[in-house]
Amino acid sequence: MQLQTIETGFFKLDGGAMFGVVPKPLWNQVNPADERNRCTWAMRCLLVEAGDRLMLVDTGIGTKQDAKFFGHYHLHGEASLSQSIRQAGYTESDITDVLLTHLHFDHVGGAVQYNKDRTQLELTFPNATYWSHRKHWQWAVAPNPREKASFLGENILPIADSGQLRFVDEAPLPYPAVELLFVDGHTEKMILPLFRLGNQTLLYAADLIPSAAHLALPWIMSYDVRPLLTMEEKSRVLQRAADENWLLLFEHDPVVEAATVEKGEKGFVIGRKGRLADFR
Repeated sequence: MQLQTIETGFFKLDGGAMFGVVPKPLWNQVNPADERNRCTWAMRCLLVEAGDRLMLVDTGIGTKQDAKFFGHYHLHGEASLSQSIRQAGYTESDITDVLLTHLHFDHVGGAVQYNKDRTQLELTFPNATYWSHRKHWQWAVAPNPREKASFLGENILPIADSGQLRFVDEAPLPYPAVELLFVDGHTEKMILPLFRLGNQTLLYAADLIPSAAHLALPWIMSYDVRPLLTMEEKSRVLQRAADENWLLLFEHDPVVEAATVEKGEKGFVIGRKGRLADFR
């Protein structure tokens, strides 16, 4: 099994929302805010090659929404989902599986696109099985008021209509070396794929630990629907990561792709950090 990151560009989110109760003088040292209090974040996906299968984990924000929508998030950077897949030597048609950690727009937006005439929505990956969790899917299609703005019908409903949707809690993901962890603090039944590669274990941390700065237990996003549960889940995951020498891949960190975790005197800290390719 081979893993490589797929960069889809950067966007901006409010720093207070991303760091919750942490005071700005602290988080601003880690990820400085602009004049509108927004910090820059990556949308980093993962490409998994295993035999004759090719899986993409998450899909970035996509290109469907209008200029007003994208204006809120200041998309920037040279990378795009399509370009990065091609740089890896593949096309969208080569993808056999798309694993969606959850259905917030910055994770699922690239799963669906407009056709060439922008008259109809279609799946970006026409030959892929799209994987979600049934409870999370139900949570997303009938959203609570807190998350409603993050679950966009145009990102989600065409997947179900295509007949290519399956649920990981009802059918096995066809990758034996991949274990799926489920967490409920950020949103209902978010999926964290854990990859076992010989002597190395890698966790795609999604929005449980969106960046290296979020390693500290109280550094929790205001977006989380159950922040105290997030803290418990993060503690359990980080303890395993430290004990078993996992490598964490950060979906949103604008600088640090991956890092190991150590247990320090005051809590969990970053050990070795760098690009995913540096750990091979």
